[in-house]
Amino acid sequence: MEVDLSPQLAKKVYESNGGSYYAWSPSELPMLREGNIAAAKLALQKNGFALPQYSDSSKYYDYWLILNVNLWETGSGVAGIVLPESQEKVVAIKKGDALALPFGVVTWWYNKEDTELLVLFLGETSKAHKTGEFTDFFLTGANGIFTGFSTEFVGRAWDLEEKDVKAIVGNQSGKGIVKVEGNIKLPEPQEEHRKGMALNCEEAPLDVDIKNGGRVVVLNTKNLPLVGEVGLGADLVRLDGNAMCSPGFSCDSAYQVTYIVRGSGRAQVVGVDGRRVLETTVKAGNLFIVPRFFVVSKIADSDGLEWFSIITTPNPVFTHLAGSIGAWKALSPSVLQAAFNVDEELEKLFRSKRNADAIFFPPPN
Repeated sequence: MEVDLSPQLAKKVYESNGGSYYAWSPSELPMLREGNIAAAKLALQKNGFALPQYSDSSKYYDYWLILNVNLWETGSGVAGIVLPESQEKVVAIKKGDALALPFGVVTWWYNKEDTELLVLFLGETSKAHKTGEFTDFFLTGANGIFTGFSTEFVGRAWDLEEKDVKAIVGNQSGKGIVKVEGNIKLPEPQEEHRKGMALNCEEAPLDVDIKNGGRVVVLNTKNLPLVGEVGLGADLVRLDGNAMCSPGFSCDSAYQVTYIVRGSGRAQVVGVDGRRVLETTVKAGNLFIVPRFFVVSKIADSDGLEWFSIITTPNPVFTHLAGSIGAWKALSPSVLQAAFNVDEELEKLFRSKRNADAIFFPPPN
């Protein structure tokens, strides 16, 4: 498999005084096209407003992770969500929130605080216009859908006179992101609207917690029911300083799409015929994709390493190749001896290690 797996940073696509939109390109990260995956980021400044839009079938499966927003008691980020044939839900969002939303969703985003609101978008693109890329359709703005229709068609659709059509279609000169000015007050979030729509990965119960090793929260159909509709699993992993994440692979033919949230470290990926296909340093903002059945392992630098991953199956299953739950521990001693071509003494030494550690390994003493 001769595909470049090197981690990449997102590139700016467009910006305004309200914020910026960034995306990863399949030309620079070929695994996006190979895995039918797209990735992008939205950065909103104070009073930045991402205009209502929907995406092509590339966002049939979609994960949104709030990466950087301060939430006080009143909230600092707001998402508007309209599911097909449903009323608008207005959701307060904060750092660590993950939202899983199915096909056909209209959304808008607003930041009313001084701190930048940063949102990560990850999705599957098998039915997209362009493999490995999102195509967004804006409902309003200079590039909005209705700028393409004639005044007659819009007037008939909305039952408006020509002068009103021209104002509604033409007054918003911004594209994609604008800054809310004047006396316009966007709707306040409703607590009941969060239920079932969002899960905060930093507050959810831990699925794994290893002292001086790391912690993980897994998003699946149990804690976020919409995962079943979007068809993707996900997790947020925090690796402590100098700790290691066990070598492992997805055993259900899934791709692993990993975004480095903060910190830095080293990663290695091994593929067919024992070939090391990636050895690299990763840092905040990097995105990289591990092919199906390839084995990946990471070691954090002294400041630790945190990443968010989606896996292209709703309830992923991993096989780990080291630690107390590693596949090697399940094999009989004689099989290990024969497989490694070692004597009984070395096999016993090998088996005696990592009996108390699973998935995350603290740094050596």
